[in-house]
Amino acid sequence: MNKIKALLIVIIFSLGLNIVFAQTNPTYESGKRTVDYFLSLLDRIYVDTLNFNTLSEKGVKEMVTTLDPHSVYTTAKDVAASREPLQGSFDGVGITFQIIKDTINVIEVIIDGPSEKVGILPGDKIVKVDSLTACGKSISNTWVRDHLRGKKGTKVQLGIKRGRSNELFYFTVTRGKIPMHSINVYFMIDKTTGYIKLDRFAQTSLNEFQQACTKLQEQGMKNLIFDLRGNGGGYLNTAVQIASQFIEGNKLVVYTDNFRKTGETLKSLPNGMFREGRLIVLIDENSASASEITSGAVQDWDRGIIMGRRSFGKGLVQKPVDLPNGAEVRVTISHYYTPTGRCIQKPYDDRDDYFKDISNRYSHGELFSPDSINFPDSLKYKTPAGKTVYGGGGIMPDIFIPLDTTNYSYFYSELVRKGVVSSFVMNYLSDNREKLKAQYPTFEEFKKKFSISNKMYNDLVEYAKKEGVVDSAKLYFAANLEKFAKEKRAELDSIYASENDLRKMDILDKMISDYMKEAYKKSVEERNSDKAPNLIKTYMLFEIARNIYSYSDAYQYMLQEDRTFQEACKVINDVKVFRKYKVAH
Repeated sequence: MNKIKALLIVIIFSLGLNIVFAQTNPTYESGKRTVDYFLSLLDRIYVDTLNFNTLSEKGVKEMVTTLDPHSVYTTAKDVAASREPLQGSFDGVGITFQIIKDTINVIEVIIDGPSEKVGILPGDKIVKVDSLTACGKSISNTWVRDHLRGKKGTKVQLGIKRGRSNELFYFTVTRGKIPMHSINVYFMIDKTTGYIKLDRFAQTSLNEFQQACTKLQEQGMKNLIFDLRGNGGGYLNTAVQIASQFIEGNKLVVYTDNFRKTGETLKSLPNGMFREGRLIVLIDENSASASEITSGAVQDWDRGIIMGRRSFGKGLVQKPVDLPNGAEVRVTISHYYTPTGRCIQKPYDDRDDYFKDISNRYSHGELFSPDSINFPDSLKYKTPAGKTVYGGGGIMPDIFIPLDTTNYSYFYSELVRKGVVSSFVMNYLSDNREKLKAQYPTFEEFKKKFSISNKMYNDLVEYAKKEGVVDSAKLYFAANLEKFAKEKRAELDSIYASENDLRKMDILDKMISDYMKEAYKKSVEERNSDKAPNLIKTYMLFEIARNIYSYSDAYQYMLQEDRTFQEACKVINDVKVFRKYKVAH
């Protein structure tokens, strides 16, 4: 028998087969027997008839919640919807919309989409969908998606209210394949510097990046600011493709590892669109997963400067697996590591703390100063050029840009949150859209010559009053009283230690009064009324531009108030900074 085994081993290796003896968990078989036995027990002796499909689904869901923070169970009903943002398309009518005052407003009509082909325009209001009334309090984003989306080739009749006319226009739209772009913004900042913002790493992202890069290079782009802020990730292979656009071919982009030692090593592709020229990658606390793979590889290979704040720290590899009931479970199978060996994943021993991490960073001051972060020597790594980079979870930027809380106004936030600016602009464009398009045929002319007059701003303020939104400081008495009770609990317990002490109620009155005065003073400070006009005027310009030109054009207004972007614009032209951070340029 031993000779046979030896001969078999010789044959295997002579054939050049790579055999991986993966480690297995010794508790698997006993755990499986327990679950099988329990289900059998229920089937044999439980008092009522059970639906074992429902029971097993609940069991799997519960088991998944006890794993890591990113393993997830998706029901059969929600599987298709969960895949849409990454697959790059869905079937529908081809519009973007916003519900303003219980009415569906068309914000953008996708070029060459089903709605554009029949003549639907930005600014139109959808008030009927087939025989159903499409306005009122029952209308939600979910309602709109459920009724406007559908299989390619099916038809839907839309009743449209246009401008000031009371007449309804009816359009029959044949649903078609609608692209979901992962790059919605790219433009030239100056004669030599381009800007590209990637929202997610989708199947179509490489093609979109190449198209954007080609158009910008045709306009003279030599340097690039690549924005990954708020990008929660996506496909691993897309991250490798995007990183390959910056890094030389056949270089390590990322590797994965686990206790079974069945990880993989992924290297950059032979060709890339932007391997020469100064590069800045923007990240923040909401940049995760594939964003961290890309920015980590750029940093580790000394290819570009990383600016912003420490990224989220999601370095767990999920494998989607279809279950027999049609559901999907995304199971974590490995950890991600950058080329220098940094583990991207932050600790997740305490799940509650894990999901509170961003708010904890805010409380501890990390979002405002890098000095609050201490890296032990064990978390320090060296790049090929000798630059120190840091592990421990997330990607620490080369240049830290603090969170800008001064650029805030309560009034501005309320106007945006309640859709008042959008509603005002839509009414304004009902009368002025064609006039503006004729006066400013291109966005460049609009940006250079058009501004929000004081009269138009004051008209918005008056409109806001009618909508119940005014510039005022909010006290939120009940919420502050609850905070007072928590913060002063020990002091109150010492003052009112016995029943006789209840006569000291005047002390309590003064404590509450002083606390509320301080709370109101803080509210007045946070109101930032002096910031409101500029912020609101900028947002009005954004809303007008996105309706007349494109979202990409309009987004340039939002970047005017963006501190990280503005700092990047300064650094991209400073060769000395690139030398300081040992970055090839």
